[in-house]
Amino acid sequence: MKKTLISASVASVLALASFGALAEGPSFYGRLELALTNTETGATLQGGTNGVDTSNYADENNSGTYLENNFSLLGVKGSEKIADGFEAIYQMEFQVENTSGTGDVFKARNTFIGLKTNAGTVLVGRNDTVFKQAEGGVDIFGNTNADIDRLLTAQTRTADGVWYYSPKIAGLITLNANYQFDGNDTTAKTSESLYALSATLGDSKFKEQIYYAAVAYNKGIAGVDAYRLVGQVKLGQFKVGGLFQNAEDVVNNDIDGNTYYVNVSYDLNGVNLKAEYGADDAGFGSYYKNVNKGGLTGTDIDVQNFNVGADYRLAKSTMVYGQYAMYRGDHVVAGNKVDLQDDNVFSVGVRYDF
Repeated sequence: MKKTLISASVASVLALASFGALAEGPSFYGRLELALTNTETGATLQGGTNGVDTSNYADENNSGTYLENNFSLLGVKGSEKIADGFEAIYQMEFQVENTSGTGDVFKARNTFIGLKTNAGTVLVGRNDTVFKQAEGGVDIFGNTNADIDRLLTAQTRTADGVWYYSPKIAGLITLNANYQFDGNDTTAKTSESLYALSATLGDSKFKEQIYYAAVAYNKGIAGVDAYRLVGQVKLGQFKVGGLFQNAEDVVNNDIDGNTYYVNVSYDLNGVNLKAEYGADDAGFGSYYKNVNKGGLTGTDIDVQNFNVGADYRLAKSTMVYGQYAMYRGDHVVAGNKVDLQDDNVFSVGVRYDF
């Protein structure tokens, strides 16, 4: 029944897109992105990758070469003026898994309806939390097996919520928030409210300013209380960025720690060269969880991540890329230091946007 409803929804999206082609209104868009990946453990592959036993990532049998679907998607979005100073906005977006992978062909992504006014924008539905959005453009390997969520937590797209985005104050600062209705809580399972707050400075796309900074707080969403600081600056052909995050488990506050990333990219005649280093002692990220054999309770967690890569746009719509990601670490179990299984991951991929 679930698949039928989702398929019907996507058919509705396509129908709306066809109508939008004849009259001004909804715009149809999409992305197809596939990567050929070789990995030693499979621990950092996309979750729906075909042939990976998600119940036992630490098994060396998950090493090999895979075709990864890096969040291919279909969507429709638009806006319409409904009165002076009031604009209705909407978006329906679905992840598409039928090129590679397992599970449902369509999965829910950011889908909402909202109202934009001079006092700000309000959205209702499913969307990335403002805590996640605070990353701006600092996740230079985003949506791949080198995404910052391999070490970080609370990179959450959540449903059943309300979002608010202020207009830019003095052309520089925005204040943002989202609140999740308590009755829909399926993660934290606490009696406390679930919300996120953020403030951003500058421009993450570097069109208006050459700098971007953000501070954000997450309360309970994804089962953690967390705060993060983000910064990125464009200096000629260079972009330099960094992120720091502290997270604490809402059920057991003894489980907490810090994660940080620093990175740099350089535009060499259209070839975007990039390098990144990350470190984590919290253990909330997917790499640590997936290679932690038996789900052992570890302390003194020390995870290191190093990524290098390059991408190049053959056209406005088409990008090719290659990258290498290294993950390694250790923790202490029952008083003994235990090495985590290393993962060396090589990928080449292509992205097509329409």
